[in-house]
Amino acid sequence: MNRILILVIVTYVGLGVMLYLMQRSFIYFPTGAVEHRFDVVAFENDGASTTSILLNKGQDKAIIYFGGNAENVAFTAPEFEQAFERELTPYSVYLVNYRGYGGSEGSPSEAALLSDALAMYDSLVSTHESVFVIGRSLGSGVATYIASERPLKKLVLVTPFDSIQSIAQKQFPFYPMSILLKDKFNSIERAGNIYSDTLILVAEDDKVVRRIHTDKLIQSLVNRTPEVAFIEGAGHNDISQYSRYYQSISAFLNSD
Repeated sequence: MNRILILVIVTYVGLGVMLYLMQRSFIYFPTGAVEHRFDVVAFENDGASTTSILLNKGQDKAIIYFGGNAENVAFTAPEFEQAFERELTPYSVYLVNYRGYGGSEGSPSEAALLSDALAMYDSLVSTHESVFVIGRSLGSGVATYIASERPLKKLVLVTPFDSIQSIAQKQFPFYPMSILLKDKFNSIERAGNIYSDTLILVAEDDKVVRRIHTDKLIQSLVNRTPEVAFIEGAGHNDISQYSRYYQSISAFLNSD
């Protein structure tokens, strides 16, 4: 009996240590640089240079797009480019490569991503009449941080979550994720400081961010009731393939 108990304890501790040491490999899936035809701009922050793809440059209004944890924004760019022809003409769009993604320097972490994002937003506010923010999946955690720190007028959250800690706790219920997790991306904790007009895009068949996590975030945005667009038939990774996706974003951003 004692041997079995010891084996259980050793296994539990061993898996916990492995989970702690490898946790960022479960959160971030950096994609390397690929050849593309789009303009690229660099931003410097805390000794690291990150790149962003720039579409439709020279516009008075700008959109910053923070993508998912495995997203290569070079492949997202053509979608936005097509959207310009239909809905998003008045905007310059900056598609962000996080640290370690798409040729950007450094390694991804919550602290680094949030610091880079805020520095980038502050830089663009000085060169554009207005700057709106879109955050998709992991990027929603970055976008909510900016909105909680700056008087952002319009915020779009695509398949957002309450916190990565909450998601991880459901996946690993036997471990105290509040202690083990380094990068919590706690959007629900920041929600009380968000006063932006907010659009939330929900995928009906999202198997990655379950509806309960999105609903908790929606309920926590108490300062201004968010607009919610429910994309029927869409999954977590293909939501942008549905026509209502860019139509909803355009209608929201272009409304008074």
